[in-house]
Amino acid sequence: MGIVAQVLAVTTGIVLIIVGVLEAFRYKDQRLYPIFLIKPEDTAAVRLWTINVGFYNIVWGLTAIIGVMIINAGQVTVGRTMVAVVCIAHAILGGVLVVSEPRLWLSAIGQALFPIIILWLMFAT
Repeated sequence: MGIVAQVLAVTTGIVLIIVGVLEAFRYKDQRLYPIFLIKPEDTAAVRLWTINVGFYNIVWGLTAIIGVMIINAGQVTVGRTMVAVVCIAHAILGGVLVVSEPRLWLSAIGQALFPIIILWLMFAT
C-alpha cells in the first residue's frame, strides 16, 4: 500500500474519530445542527443512537489507523484488509447517507470520498 493511500487512510481514521466524538458527546450542541440535523427537542430520543453511532465511527477510525500501523509492521495483507474493509464500509455508508437524507449530500461526500480514493489507490494502481 503506497504512502499516499496510507496518509489518506490515517486521515480518514482521524476524521472518523473526531466525528465519532462529536456524535457521542456533542450531539446536543446546536452549532452542530447542520451536520447532525438534531433539534433540541429530539436529543433525548436520539441519545442512544447518536452515542452508538459515535462509537462505531471511533472504532472504524481506530481500525483504519491500526491497519496502517500493521502494514508498516510487516503484516501487509492483514493491514490492507483492515483498511479495505473500513473503506468499503464507508463508501457504502456515504451512499446510504445521501439516499436516506439528501440534505446531507456534502457529509456523504466527506464520508465516502477518501475511502473511494484509497480503494482506487489500493486496487487500481
